Amino acid sequence: MVQEQALVSALKSETNKEEAFRDLVSQYKERLYWHIRNMVLDHDDADDVLQNTFIKVFRNIESFKGDSKLYTWMYRIATNEAITFMNKRAKRNNITIEEVKERAIDNLESDVYFEGGAIELNLQRAIATLPEKQQLIFNMKYFEDHTYEELSEILEISVGGLKSSYHIAVKKITAYLKSNETF
Repeated sequence: MVQEQALVSALKSETNKEEAFRDLVSQYKERLYWHIRNMVLDHDDADDVLQNTFIKVFRNIESFKGDSKLYTWMYRIATNEAITFMNKRAKRNNITIEEVKERAIDNLESDVYFEGGAIELNLQRAIATLPEKQQLIFNMKYFEDHTYEELSEILEISVGGLKSSYHIAVKKITAYLKSNETF
């Protein structure tokens, strides 16, 4: 926590801001990238959203009050940026958010950065059937291995509510996978 406070102080200092920001990016870019990638699915889109996230962090660091952990605050920004990105894409293409996600899943097969096979694609299709909040909770718990307490802080949802949403998401995914077995 002391190290985080020092980083935040450096980020708010005009003399150390750029160096501190490079440290911040180095420290958090991979975790934030995978968080965003689990939401938007495409590598290039994830890179764009990650860049926008760090721009927002840089521009708004003065408004960070320290009520939560720095990475919690950044995860919230990344989550909002990814949701905004998906909504803008849907609006621009005059399609639903579900169609945007379905197209992203279809594009995974040709994505050179995607290392999964048919099973992973089927899992992504199952996740896409979940409501947006359940998708987010499932991805953060399953792929990113966040604790319920971390999720509660990031998403501002009670631990009980998160456990319930995750449990329901797992049941829905399991049912989808059983009904769409391709292996």
